[in-house]
Amino acid sequence: MPSPAEPAASPAREAFSAQTREGRLHLRFSGPLERDVAARLWEEAHRARGATTAVTIDAGEVTALDSGGAALLASLAGSEAEWIEPRDAMARGSLERFRNGLGMVKAREAPPRKFRPISALGAYTLGRYEKFLERAAFMGETVLTALSLLPRPWRLRWSEVLRHLDEAGTRAFPLCILLGTLIGVILAFQSSVPMRQFGAEIFIPQLVGISLTRELGPLLAGVILAGRTGSAYAAELGTMRVNEEVDALKTMGLDPTAWLVVPRILASTLVMPALSMVMNITGLIGMGIVMATLGYPPVAVLNQLGQWLSIGDLAGGLGKGAFFGLAIGYVGCRAGLSAGRGPRAVGDAATGAVVGGIVALVLLDGLFAVLFFRLGW
Repeated sequence: MPSPAEPAASPAREAFSAQTREGRLHLRFSGPLERDVAARLWEEAHRARGATTAVTIDAGEVTALDSGGAALLASLAGSEAEWIEPRDAMARGSLERFRNGLGMVKAREAPPRKFRPISALGAYTLGRYEKFLERAAFMGETVLTALSLLPRPWRLRWSEVLRHLDEAGTRAFPLCILLGTLIGVILAFQSSVPMRQFGAEIFIPQLVGISLTRELGPLLAGVILAGRTGSAYAAELGTMRVNEEVDALKTMGLDPTAWLVVPRILASTLVMPALSMVMNITGLIGMGIVMATLGYPPVAVLNQLGQWLSIGDLAGGLGKGAFFGLAIGYVGCRAGLSAGRGPRAVGDAATGAVVGGIVALVLLDGLFAVLFFRLGW
C-alpha cells in the first residue's frame, strides 16, 4: 500500500495517436472515450484517417466507453478495418452492443420507379369508376328517400327547410339586387354602341329582356347560389362528418339523407326561381335607367318589353332555375358528406361544391338550350 507520503495515482487521461506501420495506419485510443472526449477528437481523428483503406483501430487501452465514443470508433473503422478490442470488459461490451445495433439497422432502398402507362391508366380508370359508383349510389339514395317522404310529408323537417330558405334566399336578395342592376346597366350600355350605328336603340329593351329572362337571370342566380349556398352546404356537412355527427345520427337509427340532405336540396330548388325573378326585375330596372339616360321614356321601354317578351320566356327561365337549384343543392350535399377526415377536408369539400355546382350549372344550361331549340321555344 502507498505510504501517506506518496502522492495518489492520477486518473487516466484520454490520448489519441495515428501511426503508419508497414503500410497500415494504426489509430490508437487510450483512456476514457466518452461523449465529450469523442467530440473533441472527432475532427482530428477523421483528418488523420483520411482516405486510407488499410486501418487498424487500437482500442485496447480504452478504459471507459459510451455511445459517443463507440460512434467515433465505428465511423473510423468502416467495413474493412481491423480491431484491437478494449481490454476493459465494460468498454468492450459497450462497443459490441453498438456494432450489433448498427448491423440491425439497414437502409431502406427505394423501389425502382417503373414507367407503366397501362397500369397508371387502369388505376385512373378504376378510380373514376369507383367515384361514379359513389355518386350514383348517393343520387339513388337521395331519390328513394325523397320519394318515401312524399306520402308522409310530416316526416320532413320543415323547420330546417324554412331555415335554409331564409339563408339561401332571403339573405341572398341584396346581392342579387346589386348584381342584377349592374348586369342590366352593363348590357344596355354595351348593346347601345352597335345599335346606335343603325339607329336601333329602341330595340335594346327587347335584347336585354330576352337575354335576362331566358338565360342570364337564372344563370347568374345559379352562380350566386353555388358560391353562397353550395359551399355552405358542403362546409356544414363536411364539418359534421369530421366531428362524426353523421355517424352519430346513423347510430341513433336516423337517416342522414332524410335529416340533412333532402331539406337542403328542397330549399335550394324552391329558392332558385325567386332569385332568378329578382335578377330579372332588377336587371330590367337597370336597363330602364340606361334607356332613360338615352332619352327614351319608361312607357316606350315597357311597350317594347310587352311586345316581345312572353310568359313562355319567363316560365322557361324560372323552370331552368328550379333545375339549377336542384343540381347545386345535390352537388353541395354530396361534396359535404363525402369529405375526408383530415384538416383540409372541409376546405376541399367547399371548393369541390362550388366548382362542381358551376360545372353542373353550365352543363344543364347547355342541355336546356338544345332542348328549347328543338322544341322551337
